[in-house]
Amino acid sequence: MRLSRKLSLALLVAFLVSIVYASFFSYMLYESLYVKKLEKDMLETGKRLALSYEGGAVENSLIEDINAFGEKSQFEVFAVKNPRELSMCLPFEIDYHALISGEDREKLLTGAPVYRKGHVERLDRDVISVVVPLLDGKRLEGIIYLYYPLENLSEMTFRYSVYWLAGAFLFLLVALTIGNKWLKRTLKPITDMKNAARELSSGNLSVRVADYHDDEIGQLAKTFNEMAESVQKEDDRRKEFLANVSHELRTPLSYIIGYMEAIQTGVAKTEDKEKYEHIILREANRMERLVDDLLDLARFESREFSLKMAPIPLAQTIEESINKVKHRMDEKGIHLESCFDYELIAEADEERLIQMLMNILDNAINYTNPGGSIFVSLTLEDERFGVITIADTGQGIPEADLAQITERFYRVDKARTRKQGGTGLGLAIVDRLAKLHGGTMTISSQVGKGTSVSIKLPLM
Repeated sequence: MRLSRKLSLALLVAFLVSIVYASFFSYMLYESLYVKKLEKDMLETGKRLALSYEGGAVENSLIEDINAFGEKSQFEVFAVKNPRELSMCLPFEIDYHALISGEDREKLLTGAPVYRKGHVERLDRDVISVVVPLLDGKRLEGIIYLYYPLENLSEMTFRYSVYWLAGAFLFLLVALTIGNKWLKRTLKPITDMKNAARELSSGNLSVRVADYHDDEIGQLAKTFNEMAESVQKEDDRRKEFLANVSHELRTPLSYIIGYMEAIQTGVAKTEDKEKYEHIILREANRMERLVDDLLDLARFESREFSLKMAPIPLAQTIEESINKVKHRMDEKGIHLESCFDYELIAEADEERLIQMLMNILDNAINYTNPGGSIFVSLTLEDERFGVITIADTGQGIPEADLAQITERFYRVDKARTRKQGGTGLGLAIVDRLAKLHGGTMTISSQVGKGTSVSIKLPLM
């Protein structure tokens, strides 16, 4: 069942329940208030009539006056000298015990009125009645009997109910008409989002929904657009990534295939074969590094990947990484400076920490001209973090490229990077590993002055 039908059905049920409850409550309240008012009016009328009694035997003139009043009143009113003579005042024979019991008589002797509501068999009707005593001291000389047929009240209540139900039906018709229009208008954004989601799932990543009011549905529409934009960006990154991978693999493959064909067909001279084999090996190694970096990056972004955390003395790990590339610095005549805080210990994955340091050191060596310098430091920050900084005096990175430098395969100088064997994934790997360790990586650079890369890791 569609959501609009469910809401319409719920709206209908809510209206029906409200109308039934309101009808029942109104009927009970009306009858209760009206009955109470009748009882009060009859009692007040009876008391006013009883004021004409001055004691002693009840005179016939008083009875006649009260009976005459009854002909003009909305109530049936009559009076008798003795309750046992009650039947004499009615146009048919009646036993007074059917109207006044012994218990009622005892109550009347105290001066209190007697209320009755229900069916009176001798009158053969349902009535509301009030009996007011006429007392002379402690003698019950007579009574004033007032009653109102319940049939009249029921007819009035029935007419009221008919009008109420007619009005309720009209209200229900109007409410459902307006409610259905309101539901359609309210659900339109959801319907639009459903259609947009269907298009999005079918591959139309440019689909968006209109802006709506700033309520929950409007916020949902805004979230949908943000999600669609994110999916589109991710799809663009995926396409760009695949294109970059294809491009990066095509270059070394073309070298390998070209030089292998030259060797196999005999085009290459004997003295050139060694050079060609060296190029083939170099490009094969470059492909191996690229595949390894891709696999590493895929593992690091996988939910199943976890670091092997252990207490690591940061200074010693940095020195170990430097020793692995020291010979390359010496070959280029790069001057190394270092300053370490040897007391800093972090809980980290030592293998991955060395991988981060090697990637940064490798970039620093590649982009630093012969005779330049590299400065490596380890300092304490905010008593909670260890900051590893590797700064070089290389060519630097333009400010416009800094925001994208950690993207996969992003290069400032593609030709230079390929010549030096970079994969374009090193900084992306460092950034991801830093985040997995609960830290951050920041890069600052000036063109012609050098680049500084800092890794901030939480200490134990």
